[in-house]
Amino acid sequence: MIGRYLGHLDQNDPLCGYLRDHIIPQLGVSSDHKVFRVFQSACSRHVYLYEEERSGARVVGKFHPPHRNPGSHLPKTGETEFNNLVFLRSLGLYAPPHYVVKPLGFNQAIGSVLMVEYLDYDLLGKVINDAIHLGRRDRLYRKLSALAYFMASMHHLTAGDWQVNFDNSFDYMGRLINSLIVKRGMGHDHSDEFYYLRDAWRYQGCMWEDRCVLVHGDVTPSNFLFGRGNNVMAIDLERMQWADRVFDLGRLCGELKHFFFQAKGNPHTAEPFIGHFLWEYSCHFPDRMSAFRAITLRIPFYMGVTLLRIARNSWINNDYRQRLLQEAKQILRALP
Repeated sequence: MIGRYLGHLDQNDPLCGYLRDHIIPQLGVSSDHKVFRVFQSACSRHVYLYEEERSGARVVGKFHPPHRNPGSHLPKTGETEFNNLVFLRSLGLYAPPHYVVKPLGFNQAIGSVLMVEYLDYDLLGKVINDAIHLGRRDRLYRKLSALAYFMASMHHLTAGDWQVNFDNSFDYMGRLINSLIVKRGMGHDHSDEFYYLRDAWRYQGCMWEDRCVLVHGDVTPSNFLFGRGNNVMAIDLERMQWADRVFDLGRLCGELKHFFFQAKGNPHTAEPFIGHFLWEYSCHFPDRMSAFRAITLRIPFYMGVTLLRIARNSWINNDYRQRLLQEAKQILRALP
């Protein structure tokens, strides 16, 4: 995540003092006069990399615009993510093979910025693309096994004593459908069936039966990195929430389907990797087959919702959007 070089951080910028006095010293770099080079992430206009020129020490700053409602009493998103990172690391997710990025600070006065360490490893997106375009399929299988182990560990560590409230996911699908209608011009030929399928899934008992866990909430190929062996690193935990564990699994499976579908033109080319990931996740339960059956009953809903989420993006061209919507319908029709 080096990104686009923007120049040097102004010495009079409050952020410069914050980096010099509070953030960089945590990396073992002295807090005397420091000069920081600035890079903007290619993935987000709110994320920047700061590199101390002499030592080469790097940190990432993630800024959070204010809430649209000026009177909102909700916590700052950056503060929420900071606390999420601290909590997960307190559970033991701070050392290989399961590692949550280290938070270095949150400063509400400076753009509600969250500062975290910089991790220089391969993103899941690169591993997927290498499998598609360079034939490195075995590596993707190995890394999906490692990711399944990470996800199972996180979910097991945070499992609650109460059952899933499927209404939250039901409402989320409704917001996606409405957004596709309003922003992307989705017609009744799609929306009517999506609303029907959403209602049908709500009445499936399996969608309410599992215990809640803390899910990552944004299991996308840009939010996981891989080191050697089984080492997995997770970033971007601002959407962590209590939900069905399959919320995370379905998001990852939907992303895999999208990557292969977009590159190969065939939505089924990702199926071997999807099946492998779910089977590997299930091995971390006492009864692997029972866990696999329960997960695969619920997977179609969360995969379908993920394809709707992707189709909503402005960078998706309309032809591919239509194919995504058709595939989402096909998946959502697989009711238990």
